[in-house]
Amino acid sequence: MEKKKAGILIGVIAAVVALVFGGLWLTRNLKKPGGGTDVTGSPDDARSILNEFVAEIAPKTGTPVKSNVEFNDSDTTYQELPELTDSSIAVKETTDTFAEIFSSSEKTGSGTDGFLRDMVNQFNRSGATVNGKKASIRLRTVSSGQQVDYAASGKYTPDAISPSSSLSVEMLRAKGVETTYAAESLVKNYAGIVLSNNSYSILTESYGEATVKALAQATADDKLIMGYTNPFTSATGLNFLVTLLDSYAPGNILSDKAVDGFQAFQRNVPFVAMTTTQMRSAAEKGTFDAFVLEYQYYLNDKNLSRNYRFIPFGYTHDNPLAVLESASADAKEILKQFAAFCAENGRELAKTDGFDQAPEGFAAMTNEYSGEELIQAQAIYKENKDTKPIVCVFVTDVSGSMAGDPLNTLKSSLINSMQYINEQNYIGIVSYSGDVTIELPIDKFELNQQALFKGTVENLTANGNTATFNAVCVAMKMVEDKLAELPDAKPMIFVLSDGVTNTGRDLADIEDIVRDLQIPIYTIGYNANIDALEQISSINEGVCINAGTDDITYQLKQLFNANM
Repeated sequence: MEKKKAGILIGVIAAVVALVFGGLWLTRNLKKPGGGTDVTGSPDDARSILNEFVAEIAPKTGTPVKSNVEFNDSDTTYQELPELTDSSIAVKETTDTFAEIFSSSEKTGSGTDGFLRDMVNQFNRSGATVNGKKASIRLRTVSSGQQVDYAASGKYTPDAISPSSSLSVEMLRAKGVETTYAAESLVKNYAGIVLSNNSYSILTESYGEATVKALAQATADDKLIMGYTNPFTSATGLNFLVTLLDSYAPGNILSDKAVDGFQAFQRNVPFVAMTTTQMRSAAEKGTFDAFVLEYQYYLNDKNLSRNYRFIPFGYTHDNPLAVLESASADAKEILKQFAAFCAENGRELAKTDGFDQAPEGFAAMTNEYSGEELIQAQAIYKENKDTKPIVCVFVTDVSGSMAGDPLNTLKSSLINSMQYINEQNYIGIVSYSGDVTIELPIDKFELNQQALFKGTVENLTANGNTATFNAVCVAMKMVEDKLAELPDAKPMIFVLSDGVTNTGRDLADIEDIVRDLQIPIYTIGYNANIDALEQISSINEGVCINAGTDDITYQLKQLFNANM
């Protein structure tokens, strides 16, 4: 009897096991209850499901149209820069007589990022006067690179700038804008590399030191993966670039030796981050083993300061207050008084906010470079950052909701941005409304493809529904097919949309596919439902730009400078 019961029990267990594992096997590629797709984590499985999706979508094929490509050697920065709005004002002036300062964001935010905001508010309440008139300051938040662009182009001229680093001031002077220092340093900050204890051990044990030079070699040797920010917009990114080039050829950052070293390093950098937020997100997901950051940020982030090391490099971030020669006499006097006010009243606040605290082992770089050399260093970055070609598809929303200004702005910004795409990259275009159309198959971005790209963009028209994720599927299939021909290339997709999806696949259907194929998706929102675009960009460390119709041209320029 007992043997019979045991036999029945074993039989039941065997049946259950067979049922469970058989069910798992049968349903492994079926739709998830929530509408998603169960992808096992294998790129091959992801490609198989993607192929099925694209077969169902059945994309149309457009007829590319050529347009004349104009080669414009003149500086287009004035046209590309957005008009400044009140949203950039961190502190409003309180009097009719005032001076205006552009400052980098680590000094104009809230909490410990609000040093200059707090000092301006205090100054505006202090009763300052100039020539018998009450005086105050207007403070705007503008990135270090953008401060140079506004002042040099004449698009908008403040009375003074306070970038993170004096490197920006030297570049502004090289562009013909005269400045004098009201303060060579309002507060001191320091650039550095943040890395885990394990990464630190790899550097010291394999290369004998934890320095930019050692990290560059470890990156070139594929032992570590480094992250840094766009040297066109970020003071820390520019400081890192100059320090890196100098490490290969001290005193001669423009030499062939410096360029060769940069190329070896850049070959194993997955992407250059547009923002610190993007870089931090990538590091948290394990994309980067080390990344650049300012010391003030590091000190105020307790997780970083407790669990990670900080290796300082390069020039001190002096946060100067540089007065433009074009400022009025009253503005110059106000700025002089403000600099003295900060020196007298701001020291305690500066330390509380994390400034004026040199990291252990910091020794400022002594080799000095002119503003013109710094500008040429940026050009070296742009020309040599793509050691591998990029395979990219632009996914353009031409649904009815994009009609009018959004589509017109999409067209003009894409056409303008063509000049920032290197010719060795491979570019294609997909458009979508309710249907998806392959407007321009992927090909090398030489003159013929440029002419087809421009003509195709010019001929886009808007109507119909919005099948964003169907279009992303088609773009991924195009990229994957081209990667089969160019296995060393880097994939990339740009989605330009208002973010409203009302037909076709949804994000849950394709999220695992995007993740398993590891294709970064950058999204640009035009009057957009940003949440949907942010979700798809966040999967593989892409960037989502929430751009109004006035500033998208400049944003795309910077994005392409960093990545294309």
